[in-house]
Amino acid sequence: MKWKVMVSAPYMKQEIEKFRSWFKEHDIEIDVPDVKERMEEGDLLPVISEYDGVVCGDDRFTENVYKAAKKLKVVSKWGTGIDSIHKDIAEKYGVKVYNTPDAFSHPVSDTVIGYMLSFSRNILPSDKMMKSGLWEKIKGKTLGEQTLGIIGCGNVGIRVAKKANAFGMRILTYDVKAIEPPVLEQYCIEQTSLDALLETADFISLNCDLNESSYHILSHEAFRKMKRTAIVINTARGPVIDEAALVAALKGKLIGGCALDVFEQEPLPIDSPLRQMDNVILSSHNSNSSPMYWEKVHINTLNNLLRGLQN
Repeated sequence: MKWKVMVSAPYMKQEIEKFRSWFKEHDIEIDVPDVKERMEEGDLLPVISEYDGVVCGDDRFTENVYKAAKKLKVVSKWGTGIDSIHKDIAEKYGVKVYNTPDAFSHPVSDTVIGYMLSFSRNILPSDKMMKSGLWEKIKGKTLGEQTLGIIGCGNVGIRVAKKANAFGMRILTYDVKAIEPPVLEQYCIEQTSLDALLETADFISLNCDLNESSYHILSHEAFRKMKRTAIVINTARGPVIDEAALVAALKGKLIGGCALDVFEQEPLPIDSPLRQMDNVILSSHNSNSSPMYWEKVHINTLNNLLRGLQN
């Protein structure tokens, strides 16, 4: 075989059999390690020198890993976020990094809307009450009588805004970049300051990249500025929220609740207080779930891999 590649991306590993012929056709030998969520630096260091390429998920590609990767030509990320891959460091060592921009805007934005509907219509509390044998009326609200604040108005954020606009919500956004006026006008978005968003929004959806400006953008100080009924939704990256501050805010009733698909430590520890709270909805970093969009990312990721190997 001409090249040797490690496939550590969990979603591609699940369907690796249907791609074995593709790898063989392109003269690529593959290794498929046992990975549940991601490979850490300590997992990568002993093996990375063997590979010309990697198809990865959120593996931790540190500078130490790139130093040890003597043959590595390309890291092809399955999905969009590349914060754990450190593209700037990769380029320093001559390694190309590719991803699939706007890969999961549709399924992730659906998840955000689903979380908002669940809280607004009290779907989970009503179900729990009925199954306990009670028959009571729990008050709910429509989305159209509430305000959504979107932190990070890129591909996913704009898709969330589009769907929320269809429900008649008032939509605020905070982004470090100015949003194009036609986009603001089309989806009735008001670009505002972070403080104004925090103070006004009934729902706060985090849809930003993880970088220096977004790390712990929701902190103790931020939670103190929110409405006591505010619901925080995070389908972006775990570290954009200071998780200890979030737990304190929930325990102190500074906010009304939260819905989280991502966490500072993944998998979420079994003893996390978040697992015990009735006003918290949790999922396992799975808001991108969609067979159709997964298939598109499979193909683009493989094409990116081949491009990096051939170049």
